[in-house]
Order: sequence, then C-alpha cells, then structure tokens
Amino acid sequence: MTVTAYRDVVFSRPPGYRPLSLDLYVPDGPARALCLYLHGGGWRVGSRADGPGTARDWTPSFFERVAGLGVAMASLDYRLSGEARWPAQLEDVQAAATFLSLQRKPLGVPTPRTVAWGVSAGGQLAAMHALRSPDAGLDAVVCWYPPTDLGALAGDCDEAGGRGERGPQARESQLLGAPVGEHPDLAQAASPVRFAHPGAPPFLFLHGTADTLVPPRQSQRLAGALTAAGAQATVELVDGAGHMFPELDEPATTKLIERSVDFLCATTT
Repeated sequence: MTVTAYRDVVFSRPPGYRPLSLDLYVPDGPARALCLYLHGGGWRVGSRADGPGTARDWTPSFFERVAGLGVAMASLDYRLSGEARWPAQLEDVQAAATFLSLQRKPLGVPTPRTVAWGVSAGGQLAAMHALRSPDAGLDAVVCWYPPTDLGALAGDCDEAGGRGERGPQARESQLLGAPVGEHPDLAQAASPVRFAHPGAPPFLFLHGTADTLVPPRQSQRLAGALTAAGAQATVELVDGAGHMFPELDEPATTKLIERSVDFLCATTT
C-alpha cells in the first residue's frame, strides 16, 4: 500500500519553548483509524521519529508499515522533562489532538475513529490523555510496557529483580521536578491508575514478563483499576521479553504490531 507522509507539521507553539511538530503517515486507501502515536524515552529523550524498540530502525519504517495496514499514524513530539515539567507533556498531546481534529480531513483522514498508541513513557501519556482529557474522544488505546503508577514504580522494579530509582535523577522524578517519595501528590497527579473511570475507552496492554525497568505489574495495576471501574482492559504478557522487547526478532515484533492494529481498528474491542 502506498503511504503519503506529511513531515514536520507544526501543531503547537508553546510560549517560551520550541515549536512542536508531528509526522503524519496516511494510507492511500480509506484509513481505518487515525492514531496518535507517543514515543518512549523515559520522558527524557526520544522523538517522533522513533519507532518502538527494535522497530526503530526498520526500512520501511515502523510508521510506514502501520500505515500500510490502514491506520493513519500521527507521531508527535512533546516537551521532554529537561524542557518542561508535568503536566506540559499532557498539554502537548492535547494540543496535537485538537490540531488533528481540525485538520484531519484536509490531510486526507476523514475517518471519525481516533485511537492512541503509546510505548513506555508514551504509554503513560496515551493513558493520561484517554482518561483525563475532557475531549479526547478515543475509541481504543494500546500501551506497550507503560508506567501507570509512578509512586509504586520503584517498588515494582525492586520486586521484579531490578533496581528502583528513588532520588531526583529517577525518570519520574525528573518528569515531576521533585523526588516522588517527597511529593506523592505530584506522583498521583501523573499516574493513570488514579483516574480509571467507567467511560474509559478499551485498553490493550502488551508487556514483557522479564521487564525490570517498567515491570508488568504497572500494566496490571491500570488494567485492574479500569476493570474495577467497569471499563474494558486486557493485559497480554510477552514471555521472556524485557523492556522495549529487545529479545524479539522482526517477525515476532510484527505479530505484536498486527495485534495492536487489530485491537485499535476493531469496532468492538
């Protein structure tokens, strides 16, 4: 399938910060959905050009391949934690969503179905957008290995056999601008698990059983909160996979991508 790419489309100019852009990949046929894609990187690094894990350097790119499956992919930048503190990142996602709602038809994406897909830190952003943005209007959300409960993250890492960071250099502390343990209120305000509600869209979580950087307990925490609230959530564990699924070869990663696309595009998920 032919894919048209619109690159470096500026969607927001936050006062005092760099302009923020997105890249939009549109299939030549009718798009099954418009997907907001949010990259990972611990909120500290990364860009809209980054596909997930080993798919980062694929040719054709991860985004072109997903668009080839019929999903228009809007991969967007957001301010990193070295630039701005929470909730600036969520505000950037909201700005991109508003921009796309106004420009989707001129850009060739008339489908009303809107979904979100986030990996790692981007999964936290996708979940927060789905649960906290008043006009998100998402039909489905896919999160790959997301942090969902920032206050519990270090403890979950310890229990999974990793080493949880608790000081000011921890990823989540840099996002919030203060150590999580000293400001639990800030951690709660950035934790999707605290905002589960019955009107949430269906969620699919994919998480490796060997992930010690963001353990699978984080996906399970949010999925449990969503189902307890009356929403739909599914956790699918990838046996033996660590964070970013580095153990998976291209065919195995492709299967997870296809599973994610099928979930995002299903009329009943």
